Amino acid sequence: MKYVFGPVPSRRLGQSLGVDPIPFKTCNWNCVYCQLGRTTPVTNVRRDYFPPEAIVAEVSDALKSHVRGEIDWVTFVGSGEPTLHASLGWMIRQVKSLTRIPVAVITNGSLLYAPEVREELLAADAVLPTLDAGSERLYRAINRPHPFFTFEKLMEGLVAFRAAYAGKIWLEVMLVKGANDSEEALGELAAQVKRVRPDAVHINLPIRPPAEAWVCPPEQDGLMRATALLGDIAHVVHPAEGTFDLSGYTNIADAVVGVIARHPMREEELLHTLDQWPAPEVQKALAELEAHGGARRIVRYGSRFWTAAAGRYSKTQRTTH
Repeated sequence: MKYVFGPVPSRRLGQSLGVDPIPFKTCNWNCVYCQLGRTTPVTNVRRDYFPPEAIVAEVSDALKSHVRGEIDWVTFVGSGEPTLHASLGWMIRQVKSLTRIPVAVITNGSLLYAPEVREELLAADAVLPTLDAGSERLYRAINRPHPFFTFEKLMEGLVAFRAAYAGKIWLEVMLVKGANDSEEALGELAAQVKRVRPDAVHINLPIRPPAEAWVCPPEQDGLMRATALLGDIAHVVHPAEGTFDLSGYTNIADAVVGVIARHPMREEELLHTLDQWPAPEVQKALAELEAHGGARRIVRYGSRFWTAAAGRYSKTQRTTH
């Protein structure tokens, strides 16, 4: 399938059927921790990047191919910022008409300042927006947004959406060592979280290959500060265990590209995911993909990760931020 993947295991959403409505790295932010690499160029154009009817048709086919209980959520997420697809609201409503499985949207929240975008997301059962900083300075340093955006515009959108939205808002915070894990940074962030009034705060750690080589997870004391200052609704989200559903793929190369374009994977994790195929065939397919530019390997945290060939990652390790 071109637009739908999984279900994939998610600590937040159980077995999540992913819907990717935009081309690789179509985003209005260029986050230092992004597992898909740098956004080049950053864009803020809303349009129908892919035909919405084709996307919904794939969701319908995927739902029909799974029995009750195999999918916990249908999640609009993927290769960049899903709200840049101009027909996102229509697609959410169409999916809701197909199934009683709840629908989630994982978004950076940047476009929630726009009334039409807030209106489109009202149909979702859960929205997971990003808030990594409590100040303009850190917002620009960590998320590196399109020049159009300001931190206050982001906050105005989040607050306005909370006022109108009856579903669950699970705020996503990526904690980066030396960037937003200090007492000062977390205190500023906690004050902004109170303005949003989310149902939960998910503290995430950069465990997949970040765009910038200097990005690392916080030390234990940073995690303790975060959980203490962000309040009782905050908890650390650890990697989910489980298998990626590759039943929609008939060959190894397509399966690899389909997974790593959305979820770069440690080499050992990828090999385990592909264990339905004989090991020699898997090794041959990976070697051919790497040799012909279909995928690439990078090293982060002392481990080898497989990522999309188009991913752009810094090579230089920086010791300070």
